[in-house]
Amino acid sequence: MSVTQLKKITKAPQTLRDIVQHRMREAIIAGHFAPGERLVERPLCDQLGVSRTVVRETIRYLEAEGLVEIVPNQGPIVATLSWDQAKQIYDVRLLLEGSAAAACTVVQGRNFGPKLTRALNAVEATMDDTEWADLLQATTKFYELIFLEAGQTIAWDIVQRLNGRISRLRALTIAARDRETSGMSHMRSIHDAILSRDAATARAAVEAHITDAAKTARGFLNADQPEVKDA
Repeated sequence: MSVTQLKKITKAPQTLRDIVQHRMREAIIAGHFAPGERLVERPLCDQLGVSRTVVRETIRYLEAEGLVEIVPNQGPIVATLSWDQAKQIYDVRLLLEGSAAAACTVVQGRNFGPKLTRALNAVEATMDDTEWADLLQATTKFYELIFLEAGQTIAWDIVQRLNGRISRLRALTIAARDRETSGMSHMRSIHDAILSRDAATARAAVEAHITDAAKTARGFLNADQPEVKDA
């Protein structure tokens, strides 16, 4: 008796819930919904053409990502992001991305270089887009390649859980025109150090990138607050 061979599914089709989550996440990250703004089910159902069940599931999912907060007697709102929260995210990124970049200089395979270069070129190709969705996606892919090549899958899982808030911060810093070094230049330095197999330089390049981004984000997040000097 012959056994029927089924074609392997390489990519699962998107469900309606996946599509709604993607659109809502992009809208929050791009600032179409302001921090603190209420997310009212009825208008969202009408705009997206979906049921309340799908909207509620999406809100719960985005709450788990830290993009939505549930306020008693008010309901879901777009989560606010303070400098204290942002600093913690940058601190986590500094540790995890620095470690992944350094490890990648040692363990990278022979085919990794061209893949990382293509990913960097994809980021550069979207730098001038008026919408940031493709740029943020390309940037995430660049870092995903580094983490997975380094074999740091658990660390990447942690980063993915923070990715919604990381993307919100990236959207803030992308808009800044007064950075001493552009984000693209920082990423190119990380790329070059990894492919040169220079662990110390790769870690330093990550540190320079995140320190610069954190400084820019702090300027935005503290714009309406009094300056607090570091101890």
